[in-house]
Amino acid sequence: MSDDERTARAALSRLFEPQDAAGLALVQLTGADDALRIATGRLAAGPGLEQEISRLLADAGSGGGWAGLGEALKRWAPRVPDLAPARDLATLARLGGRMIIPADELWPRQLADLGLQEPLCLWWRGVEQELPPAAKSIALVGSRDSTAYGSSVTGDLAYSLAQRGFTIVSGGAYGIDAHAHRAALAGSAGGVPTIAVMAGGVDRFYPSGNEDLLRAVANQGAVLAEVPPGSAPTRYRFLQRNRLIAVLASVTVVVEARWRSGALNTAHHAESLGRAVGAVPGSVHSANSAGCHRLLREGGAVCVTDAGEIAELASPSGQSLPQDKRGRVEDHDGLTLEDLILLDALPLRTTSSVEKLTAVAGLSPESVRAGLGRLGLLGLAESHRGGWKRAGKAG
Repeated sequence: MSDDERTARAALSRLFEPQDAAGLALVQLTGADDALRIATGRLAAGPGLEQEISRLLADAGSGGGWAGLGEALKRWAPRVPDLAPARDLATLARLGGRMIIPADELWPRQLADLGLQEPLCLWWRGVEQELPPAAKSIALVGSRDSTAYGSSVTGDLAYSLAQRGFTIVSGGAYGIDAHAHRAALAGSAGGVPTIAVMAGGVDRFYPSGNEDLLRAVANQGAVLAEVPPGSAPTRYRFLQRNRLIAVLASVTVVVEARWRSGALNTAHHAESLGRAVGAVPGSVHSANSAGCHRLLREGGAVCVTDAGEIAELASPSGQSLPQDKRGRVEDHDGLTLEDLILLDALPLRTTSSVEKLTAVAGLSPESVRAGLGRLGLLGLAESHRGGWKRAGKAG
Protein backbone atom coordinates (compact mmCIF):
# COMPACT_ATOMS: atom_id res chain seq x y z
CA MET A 1 0.00 0.00 0.00
CA SER A 2 1.44 3.37 -1.01
CA ASP A 3 2.08 6.31 1.31
CA ASP A 4 -0.49 8.21 -0.79
CA GLU A 5 -3.15 5.63 0.12
CA ARG A 6 -2.24 5.84 3.80
CA THR A 7 -2.26 9.63 3.81
CA ALA A 8 -5.54 9.68 1.89
CA ARG A 9 -7.22 7.42 4.44
CA ALA A 10 -5.94 9.64 7.25
CA ALA A 11 -7.49 12.66 5.53
CA LEU A 12 -10.75 10.88 4.77
CA SER A 13 -11.12 9.82 8.41
CA ARG A 14 -11.38 13.53 9.23
CA LEU A 15 -13.51 14.44 6.23
CA PHE A 16 -16.11 11.68 6.74
CA GLU A 17 -18.01 10.87 9.91
CA PRO A 18 -17.83 7.20 10.99
CA GLN A 19 -20.31 5.10 9.01
CA ASP A 20 -20.72 7.74 6.29
CA ALA A 21 -22.08 5.21 3.82
CA ALA A 22 -21.70 7.45 0.76
CA GLY A 23 -18.07 8.18 1.58
CA LEU A 24 -17.25 4.56 2.31
CA ALA A 25 -18.89 3.48 -0.95
CA LEU A 26 -16.85 6.08 -2.84
CA VAL A 27 -13.63 4.71 -1.34
CA GLN A 28 -14.58 1.13 -2.13
CA LEU A 29 -15.31 1.96 -5.76
CA THR A 30 -12.42 4.33 -6.54
CA GLY A 31 -9.73 3.72 -3.94
CA ALA A 32 -8.84 6.15 -1.14
CA ASP A 33 -6.56 8.43 -3.18
CA ASP A 34 -9.10 9.13 -5.94
CA ALA A 35 -11.94 9.24 -3.41
CA LEU A 36 -10.12 12.05 -1.58
CA ARG A 37 -9.59 13.95 -4.86
CA ILE A 38 -13.29 13.61 -5.76
CA ALA A 39 -14.53 14.46 -2.26
CA THR A 40 -12.39 17.62 -2.13
CA GLY A 41 -13.31 18.76 -5.64
CA ARG A 42 -9.88 18.15 -7.20
CA LEU A 43 -11.13 15.38 -9.49
CA ALA A 44 -14.39 15.15 -11.37
CA ALA A 45 -16.47 12.04 -10.82
CA GLY A 46 -16.42 9.75 -13.83
CA PRO A 47 -19.56 8.90 -15.77
CA GLY A 48 -21.66 6.30 -14.07
CA LEU A 49 -19.98 6.67 -10.66
CA GLU A 50 -23.13 7.98 -9.00
CA GLN A 51 -25.12 4.99 -10.30
CA GLU A 52 -22.42 2.61 -9.02
CA ILE A 53 -22.56 4.22 -5.58
CA SER A 54 -26.36 3.93 -5.58
CA ARG A 55 -26.18 0.22 -6.45
CA LEU A 56 -23.53 -0.46 -3.80
CA LEU A 57 -25.53 1.36 -1.13
CA ALA A 58 -28.70 -0.50 -2.11
CA ASP A 59 -26.91 -3.86 -1.94
CA ALA A 60 -25.57 -2.97 1.52
CA GLY A 61 -28.98 -1.79 2.74
CA SER A 62 -27.59 1.73 3.31
CA GLY A 63 -29.28 3.66 0.52
CA GLY A 64 -32.09 5.20 2.56
CA GLY A 65 -30.43 8.60 3.08
CA TRP A 66 -28.60 8.76 -0.27
CA ALA A 67 -29.49 11.99 -2.07
CA GLY A 68 -26.77 11.86 -4.73
CA LEU A 69 -23.08 12.65 -4.96
CA GLY A 70 -23.70 16.37 -5.32
CA GLU A 71 -25.38 16.54 -1.91
CA ALA A 72 -22.58 14.50 -0.37
CA LEU A 73 -19.96 16.88 -1.78
CA LYS A 74 -21.82 19.83 -0.24
CA ARG A 75 -21.87 18.01 3.10
CA TRP A 76 -18.12 17.34 3.03
CA ALA A 77 -17.04 20.77 1.71
CA PRO A 78 -16.93 22.65 5.07
CA ARG A 79 -14.32 20.22 6.41
CA VAL A 80 -11.97 20.38 3.44
CA PRO A 81 -9.96 23.40 4.73
CA ASP A 82 -9.24 21.55 8.00
CA LEU A 83 -7.65 18.52 6.36
CA ALA A 84 -4.04 18.07 7.49
CA PRO A 85 -3.25 14.35 7.41
CA ALA A 86 0.51 14.83 7.77
CA ARG A 87 -0.10 16.83 10.94
CA ASP A 88 -2.45 14.16 12.34
CA LEU A 89 0.00 11.36 11.60
CA ALA A 90 2.85 13.34 13.19
CA THR A 91 0.76 14.07 16.28
CA LEU A 92 0.13 10.38 16.89
CA ALA A 93 3.74 9.46 16.14
CA ARG A 94 4.89 11.89 18.86
CA LEU A 95 2.65 10.00 21.28
CA GLY A 96 4.18 6.67 20.27
CA GLY A 97 1.10 5.66 18.31
CA ARG A 98 0.41 4.72 14.72
CA MET A 99 -2.37 4.66 12.15
CA ILE A 100 -3.17 1.32 10.57
CA ILE A 101 -5.13 0.53 7.39
CA PRO A 102 -6.65 -2.70 6.02
CA ALA A 103 -3.47 -3.57 4.11
CA ASP A 104 -1.37 -3.64 7.31
CA GLU A 105 -0.50 -6.83 9.16
CA LEU A 106 -1.83 -5.35 12.40
CA TRP A 107 -5.28 -4.73 10.89
CA PRO A 108 -7.90 -6.83 12.79
CA ARG A 109 -9.36 -9.12 10.11
CA GLN A 110 -12.70 -9.44 11.94
CA LEU A 111 -13.46 -5.82 10.93
CA ALA A 112 -14.25 -7.14 7.45
CA ASP A 113 -17.48 -8.55 8.92
CA LEU A 114 -18.78 -4.97 8.92
CA GLY A 115 -18.90 -5.01 5.13
CA LEU A 116 -19.33 -1.51 3.75
CA GLN A 117 -19.18 -0.13 7.31
CA GLU A 118 -15.60 -1.31 7.86
CA PRO A 119 -13.59 1.71 9.09
CA LEU A 120 -11.16 3.45 6.74
CA CYS A 121 -8.36 3.23 9.28
CA LEU A 122 -7.66 2.88 12.99
CA TRP A 123 -5.70 5.37 15.07
CA TRP A 124 -3.83 3.20 17.56
CA ARG A 125 -1.98 3.73 20.84
CA GLY A 126 -0.72 0.53 22.38
CA VAL A 127 1.59 -2.42 22.03
CA GLU A 128 2.70 -3.19 18.50
CA GLN A 129 1.20 -6.63 18.56
CA GLU A 130 -1.52 -8.22 16.45
CA LEU A 131 -4.92 -8.13 18.12
CA PRO A 132 -6.45 -11.51 18.88
CA PRO A 133 -9.19 -12.89 16.60
CA ALA A 134 -12.81 -12.41 17.60
CA ALA A 135 -12.96 -15.96 19.01
CA LYS A 136 -10.46 -14.95 21.71
CA SER A 137 -12.07 -11.61 22.59
CA ILE A 138 -15.05 -10.79 24.82
CA ALA A 139 -16.79 -7.39 25.01
CA LEU A 140 -18.01 -6.38 28.47
CA VAL A 141 -20.20 -3.27 28.47
CA GLY A 142 -22.75 -1.56 30.66
CA SER A 143 -23.85 1.48 32.63
CA ARG A 144 -21.56 4.36 33.46
CA ASP A 145 -23.29 4.68 36.84
CA SER A 146 -22.72 1.05 37.80
CA THR A 147 -23.92 -0.26 41.14
CA ALA A 148 -21.73 -2.13 43.62
CA TYR A 149 -23.28 -5.35 42.29
CA GLY A 150 -22.46 -4.52 38.67
CA SER A 151 -18.93 -3.44 39.51
CA SER A 152 -18.29 -6.63 41.46
CA VAL A 153 -19.71 -8.92 38.77
CA THR A 154 -17.76 -7.12 36.04
CA GLY A 155 -14.52 -7.46 37.96
CA ASP A 156 -15.08 -11.17 38.53
CA LEU A 157 -15.99 -11.84 34.90
CA ALA A 158 -13.17 -9.79 33.36
CA TYR A 159 -10.50 -11.20 35.68
CA SER A 160 -11.58 -14.81 35.14
CA LEU A 161 -11.87 -14.39 31.36
CA ALA A 162 -8.44 -12.75 31.21
CA GLN A 163 -7.04 -15.66 33.19
CA ARG A 164 -8.48 -17.98 30.54
CA GLY A 165 -6.58 -16.07 27.85
CA PHE A 166 -9.40 -13.87 26.53
CA THR A 167 -8.92 -10.22 25.60
CA ILE A 168 -11.51 -7.89 27.13
CA VAL A 169 -12.95 -5.22 24.82
CA SER A 170 -14.82 -2.20 26.15
CA GLY A 171 -15.26 1.54 25.67
CA GLY A 172 -13.03 3.15 28.30
CA ALA A 173 -15.95 4.92 30.03
CA TYR A 174 -16.74 5.20 33.73
CA GLY A 175 -18.58 2.38 35.45
CA ILE A 176 -18.73 -1.08 33.87
CA ASP A 177 -16.18 -0.26 31.15
CA ALA A 178 -13.56 0.91 33.64
CA HIS A 179 -14.03 -2.10 35.91
CA ALA A 180 -13.71 -4.42 32.91
CA HIS A 181 -10.43 -2.86 31.74
CA ARG A 182 -8.98 -2.74 35.25
CA ALA A 183 -9.76 -6.36 36.08
CA ALA A 184 -8.48 -7.54 32.68
CA LEU A 185 -5.14 -5.85 33.32
CA ALA A 186 -4.93 -7.50 36.75
CA GLY A 187 -5.86 -10.96 35.45
CA SER A 188 -3.86 -10.91 32.24
CA ALA A 189 -2.26 -14.20 31.23
CA GLY A 190 -0.16 -12.53 28.50
CA GLY A 191 -0.91 -11.26 25.02
CA VAL A 192 -3.22 -8.24 24.68
CA PRO A 193 -5.19 -8.12 27.94
CA THR A 194 -7.69 -5.43 26.99
CA ILE A 195 -8.75 -3.06 24.19
CA ALA A 196 -10.43 0.31 24.72
CA VAL A 197 -12.33 1.70 21.73
CA MET A 198 -12.65 5.49 21.90
CA ALA A 199 -15.35 7.77 20.49
CA GLY A 200 -12.88 10.66 20.14
CA GLY A 201 -9.23 11.03 19.18
CA VAL A 202 -6.69 8.87 21.00
CA ASP A 203 -4.43 11.87 21.59
CA ARG A 204 -6.54 12.69 24.63
CA PHE A 205 -7.72 10.01 27.02
CA TYR A 206 -11.44 10.47 27.68
CA PRO A 207 -13.00 10.69 30.19
CA SER A 208 -10.24 12.54 32.02
CA GLY A 209 -11.04 10.70 35.24
CA ASN A 210 -9.94 7.47 33.55
CA GLU A 211 -6.69 8.90 32.16
CA ASP A 212 -4.41 6.76 34.34
CA LEU A 213 -6.41 3.64 33.55
CA LEU A 214 -6.44 4.30 29.80
CA ARG A 215 -2.71 5.02 29.88
CA ALA A 216 -2.21 1.60 31.47
CA VAL A 217 -4.41 0.05 28.77
CA ALA A 218 -2.26 1.73 26.09
CA ASN A 219 0.95 0.52 27.77
CA GLN A 220 -0.19 -3.11 27.96
CA GLY A 221 -3.00 -3.44 25.42
CA ALA A 222 -4.49 -1.09 22.84
CA VAL A 223 -6.51 2.13 22.70
CA LEU A 224 -8.21 2.52 19.29
CA ALA A 225 -10.35 5.05 17.43
CA GLU A 226 -11.51 5.50 13.84
CA VAL A 227 -11.44 9.31 14.12
CA PRO A 228 -8.16 11.28 14.00
CA PRO A 229 -6.37 13.12 16.83
CA GLY A 230 -8.25 16.13 18.12
CA SER A 231 -11.69 14.73 17.31
CA ALA A 232 -14.33 15.32 19.99
CA PRO A 233 -16.22 12.36 21.48
CA THR A 234 -19.73 13.38 20.38
CA ARG A 235 -22.86 11.42 21.19
CA TYR A 236 -23.11 10.26 17.57
CA ARG A 237 -19.55 8.97 17.64
CA PHE A 238 -20.20 7.04 20.83
CA LEU A 239 -23.00 5.19 19.06
CA GLN A 240 -20.86 4.55 15.97
CA ARG A 241 -17.85 3.23 17.88
CA ASN A 242 -20.13 0.63 19.51
CA ARG A 243 -20.14 -1.38 16.29
CA LEU A 244 -16.33 -1.66 16.58
CA ILE A 245 -16.60 -3.00 20.13
CA ALA A 246 -19.11 -5.57 18.91
CA VAL A 247 -17.18 -6.70 15.83
CA LEU A 248 -13.86 -7.11 17.64
CA ALA A 249 -15.34 -9.73 19.98
CA SER A 250 -17.14 -13.04 19.50
CA VAL A 251 -19.44 -12.34 22.47
CA THR A 252 -20.84 -9.08 23.82
CA VAL A 253 -21.96 -9.25 27.45
CA VAL A 254 -24.13 -6.51 28.95
CA VAL A 255 -23.48 -6.59 32.70
CA GLU A 256 -25.70 -3.71 33.77
CA ALA A 257 -27.80 -1.40 31.60
CA ARG A 258 -30.75 0.89 32.01
CA TRP A 259 -33.80 0.58 29.78
CA ARG A 260 -32.31 2.94 27.14
CA SER A 261 -28.62 2.41 27.80
CA GLY A 262 -25.98 2.86 25.10
CA ALA A 263 -24.79 -0.63 26.01
CA LEU A 264 -27.94 -2.00 24.38
CA ASN A 265 -26.82 -0.32 21.15
CA THR A 266 -23.61 -2.36 21.32
CA ALA A 267 -25.64 -5.53 21.89
CA HIS A 268 -27.82 -4.77 18.86
CA HIS A 269 -24.71 -4.27 16.72
CA ALA A 270 -23.46 -7.66 17.91
CA GLU A 271 -26.81 -9.27 17.03
CA SER A 272 -26.76 -7.78 13.54
CA LEU A 273 -23.26 -9.21 13.03
CA GLY A 274 -24.37 -12.65 14.14
CA ARG A 275 -22.25 -12.43 17.30
CA ALA A 276 -23.46 -13.99 20.54
CA VAL A 277 -24.94 -11.65 23.16
CA GLY A 278 -25.06 -12.37 26.87
CA ALA A 279 -26.83 -10.47 29.64
CA VAL A 280 -26.22 -10.68 33.38
CA PRO A 281 -29.46 -10.80 35.40
CA GLY A 282 -29.92 -8.41 38.31
CA SER A 283 -32.50 -7.38 40.84
CA VAL A 284 -35.98 -6.70 39.49
CA HIS A 285 -35.91 -3.59 41.70
CA SER A 286 -32.73 -2.22 40.05
CA ALA A 287 -33.16 0.27 37.17
CA ASN A 288 -29.57 -0.55 36.22
CA SER A 289 -30.59 -4.10 35.28
CA ALA A 290 -33.77 -3.18 33.37
CA GLY A 291 -31.90 -3.17 30.04
CA CYS A 292 -30.40 -6.61 30.70
CA HIS A 293 -33.81 -8.03 31.51
CA ARG A 294 -35.19 -6.38 28.37
CA LEU A 295 -32.57 -8.17 26.24
CA LEU A 296 -33.40 -11.48 27.89
CA ARG A 297 -37.15 -11.02 27.51
CA GLU A 298 -36.90 -10.04 23.84
CA GLY A 299 -34.79 -13.09 23.10
CA GLY A 300 -31.72 -11.26 21.86
CA ALA A 301 -29.44 -12.40 24.67
CA VAL A 302 -28.48 -15.49 26.62
CA CYS A 303 -28.48 -15.37 30.42
CA VAL A 304 -24.89 -15.59 31.71
CA THR A 305 -23.73 -15.69 35.32
CA ASP A 306 -20.05 -16.64 35.23
CA ALA A 307 -16.95 -16.67 33.02
CA GLY A 308 -17.44 -20.32 32.10
CA GLU A 309 -20.82 -19.64 30.50
CA ILE A 310 -19.37 -16.73 28.53
CA ALA A 311 -16.40 -18.81 27.38
CA GLU A 312 -18.88 -21.45 26.20
CA LEU A 313 -20.61 -18.87 24.01
CA ALA A 314 -17.25 -17.89 22.54
CA SER A 315 -16.24 -21.43 21.67
CA PRO A 316 -16.53 -22.77 18.11
CA SER A 317 -20.09 -23.89 17.56
CA GLY A 318 -21.11 -26.80 19.71
CA GLN A 319 -17.62 -27.72 20.90
CA SER A 320 -18.22 -26.96 24.56
CA LEU A 321 -21.92 -27.75 24.66
CA PRO A 322 -23.21 -30.94 26.23
CA GLN A 323 -23.73 -33.71 23.68
CA ASP A 324 -27.51 -33.61 23.91
CA LYS A 325 -27.47 -29.87 23.10
CA ARG A 326 -25.38 -30.22 19.95
CA GLY A 327 -27.94 -32.23 18.04
CA ARG A 328 -27.47 -33.35 14.47
CA VAL A 329 -27.44 -30.68 11.82
CA GLU A 330 -29.22 -33.00 9.40
CA ASP A 331 -32.43 -33.14 11.40
CA HIS A 332 -32.16 -29.58 12.85
CA ASP A 333 -33.12 -30.67 16.36
CA GLY A 334 -34.12 -27.83 18.65
CA LEU A 335 -34.74 -25.18 15.98
CA THR A 336 -37.84 -23.02 16.38
CA LEU A 337 -40.25 -22.56 13.51
CA GLU A 338 -38.87 -19.06 12.83
CA ASP A 339 -35.30 -20.41 12.74
CA LEU A 340 -36.32 -23.16 10.29
CA ILE A 341 -37.98 -20.56 8.04
CA LEU A 342 -34.88 -18.36 8.23
CA LEU A 343 -32.58 -21.30 7.48
CA ASP A 344 -34.64 -22.10 4.38
CA ALA A 345 -34.35 -18.46 3.27
CA LEU A 346 -30.53 -18.44 3.46
CA PRO A 347 -28.81 -18.86 0.09
CA LEU A 348 -26.27 -21.67 -0.35
CA ARG A 349 -23.55 -19.92 -2.36
CA THR A 350 -24.04 -16.15 -2.44
CA THR A 351 -24.70 -14.04 0.64
CA SER A 352 -27.85 -12.12 1.52
CA SER A 353 -28.35 -9.02 3.69
CA VAL A 354 -30.58 -8.83 6.74
CA GLU A 355 -32.96 -6.58 4.77
CA LYS A 356 -33.35 -9.12 1.97
CA LEU A 357 -33.80 -11.99 4.41
CA THR A 358 -36.66 -10.16 6.15
CA ALA A 359 -38.52 -10.06 2.82
CA VAL A 360 -37.76 -13.65 1.84
CA ALA A 361 -38.50 -15.16 5.26
CA GLY A 362 -41.37 -12.82 6.13
CA LEU A 363 -39.82 -12.04 9.52
CA SER A 364 -39.06 -8.77 11.30
CA PRO A 365 -35.47 -7.42 11.17
CA GLU A 366 -35.13 -8.08 14.91
CA SER A 367 -36.20 -11.72 14.50
CA VAL A 368 -33.82 -12.18 11.56
CA ARG A 369 -30.84 -10.75 13.47
CA ALA A 370 -31.54 -12.85 16.55
CA GLY A 371 -32.13 -15.95 14.41
CA LEU A 372 -28.89 -15.45 12.49
CA GLY A 373 -27.05 -15.27 15.79
CA ARG A 374 -28.55 -18.57 16.93
CA LEU A 375 -27.96 -20.28 13.57
CA GLY A 376 -24.40 -19.00 13.57
CA LEU A 377 -23.72 -20.46 17.00
CA LEU A 378 -25.09 -23.80 15.80
CA GLY A 379 -22.86 -23.75 12.74
CA LEU A 380 -25.83 -23.56 10.35
CA ALA A 381 -25.16 -20.03 9.05
CA GLU A 382 -22.03 -18.02 8.40
CA SER A 383 -21.29 -14.35 7.81
CA HIS A 384 -19.09 -12.98 5.05
CA ARG A 385 -18.42 -9.21 4.83
CA GLY A 386 -21.76 -8.31 6.36
CA GLY A 387 -23.84 -10.80 4.35
CA TRP A 388 -25.17 -14.23 5.35
CA LYS A 389 -25.44 -17.65 3.75
CA ARG A 390 -25.87 -21.24 4.88
CA ALA A 391 -22.81 -22.87 6.39
CA GLY A 392 -21.35 -25.73 4.37
CA LYS A 393 -22.60 -28.45 6.69
CA ALA A 394 -26.10 -26.98 6.63
CA GLY A 395 -26.43 -27.16 2.86
